Amino acid sequence: MKTLFLSLITFLFSISLMAQNFEKSLLGDWKGELSVSGMKLPLIFHISKIENEQDENTNIFSATMDSPAQGAKDIPVSEVSFLDNNLTIKISNLGASYEGKLISKTQIEGIFKQAGQSFPMILNKMEKGTQKETLNRPQEPKAPFDYKTEEVQFQNKKAKEETILAGTLTLPKNANNKTPVVILISGSGAQDRNQEILGHKPFLVIADYLTKNGIAVLRYDDRGTAQSTGIFEGSTSKDFATDVEAAIDFLKTRKDINTKKIGLIGHSEGGMIAPMVAANRQKDVAFIVLLAGVGVNGSELLVEQQQAIGKLSGMSQEDLVKSKRENEGAFRIINEITDEKLLKEKMTLYLTDSVNQDDFPPSMTKEEYINAQLSLITSPWMSYFLRYNPKENLSKTVCPILAVNGDKDVQVDAKINLTAIEKATQEAGNATIKYFPNLNHLFQTAETGLPSEYGEIEETFSPLVLKFVTDWIKEEIK
Repeated sequence: MKTLFLSLITFLFSISLMAQNFEKSLLGDWKGELSVSGMKLPLIFHISKIENEQDENTNIFSATMDSPAQGAKDIPVSEVSFLDNNLTIKISNLGASYEGKLISKTQIEGIFKQAGQSFPMILNKMEKGTQKETLNRPQEPKAPFDYKTEEVQFQNKKAKEETILAGTLTLPKNANNKTPVVILISGSGAQDRNQEILGHKPFLVIADYLTKNGIAVLRYDDRGTAQSTGIFEGSTSKDFATDVEAAIDFLKTRKDINTKKIGLIGHSEGGMIAPMVAANRQKDVAFIVLLAGVGVNGSELLVEQQQAIGKLSGMSQEDLVKSKRENEGAFRIINEITDEKLLKEKMTLYLTDSVNQDDFPPSMTKEEYINAQLSLITSPWMSYFLRYNPKENLSKTVCPILAVNGDKDVQVDAKINLTAIEKATQEAGNATIKYFPNLNHLFQTAETGLPSEYGEIEETFSPLVLKFVTDWIKEEIK
C-alpha cells in the first residue's frame, strides 16, 4: 500500500441541463471507508472541474485521491466521468476503480474494485475546512540524521522489462570496507522503500536503528512502485528474488561497506524471498533475518490466516468451517493443475458450485463475482504463492538464520511457521528461533493482532525486536 505517481487524464462528456445542479454538488471532497480483512481503510476523493474553453456546456472533471491511514496524498486519478448522476472514477496504475450513484447532494453509493475484488463503499460529502486526520507516529525518525544518506539506483538485468530500482542507502558516519550491510525485503503488495502502511514506515524505523548501531542499510521501492521502474503486476515472488540479487550485485561494487558481510532482512513475503536468494547466492549472503517469515506452503498459510482473522472478527463456527472447506478445495485445484486453460475451467466449475447468493455484493451478478475471484486466484503471483513451499530453500540455506515472530500475528501464525522453519533447518542447525509475546504481524504491541488495529497503534515497530535483531547481527558478523 504505497503512494504511486499516476498520469492525470481528463475526459469530456456531455451533460444535460437538468443534471447541472447535481454536477455542482459533485465538486468538492468526498470521504468513504473500505472494510478489508478486518481493517478499516478511509479514502478521500477531491473532485474538481476544469473549464472547457471550447464548449461552455461541456465540463471536464479531474480528481485526486488520498489514503490518509497510509500517508498517501494527492494520488492522481486517471479518469473521472459523471453521466445521469452516475460517477465513475478510475485509478489505472493501482488497478482500481469506483462506480457509484449520486443519491443526494451529500451522498454517493457505490462499489470500489481492486485486484479482482469488490468492496461496497458509501462516499459522504465533507464540509469545507474539515480538518485532516493527523496520525501520531512517535518512532518515525526525522532529518537531519546522524549518519550518511544516499539516494541510489541499480538495474535488475534479469527482469523481462527494463527495471531500475530506486532506493536509499544509509551508512554509519565512519563507514568503510569493514561496515556490514543489510538489504530490506518488503512483504506482499506493491511497497515503497519504507514499506509504508497505515501511516507507519517500519523499514524507515528499522534502517534508522540499524544504521545508528553501525550497520548500513539498503531499502528500495518495489519494481513499478514509487520511483522504481519495471512492472509489478504479474510478477511473482521468484521475480522479486531477482530484484534482491540485483541489490546484492550493486552493493558488491561499493568500497564503503564490507561486501563479505551482506545480510538480508525480509518481512512476511520478504521473509519467504530471503531464503530463496540465500540458497541461490550462498557465497554472497552472510546471514538472513526472517521477520514473520513464511515456513509453510502458501495454501496452508492463507487457510490459517483466514481462519484466525475470521474467528477474532466474530465469524460463526459454521461459517468458519464452510470457509475453510471451500478455500482448501480451491487451493487443492491450484496445486494439482498447472495447465492454465484447464485450471481456469476447473476453477470456474468449482466456484459456480460453491458460491451462494449471499457471498457477493448485490451490485454484482454471480458471473461477475466468479470472474473477479477467478482473476485473483489464478493470477501469476497468487498461483505461485499458493504452490510454493519454503522448505527446500530453507534447507539449502547455509548461512546463519534468525526467525522471529509475534504470538498475536494472525497473518503468519507464529507457532505454525516458526516450527516449520526450525524443522526445515534442523539438519544444518543454523537457525535461531524467537517468539515475542503480544506482538502482531507488524511487530507492534497489540491487543488482538487483527489488522484493524494496525493504524490505531502508535508504535511502528517493537524496540525489543529492534534490539534483539541488531544484537544477533552484531554477534554473527564478529
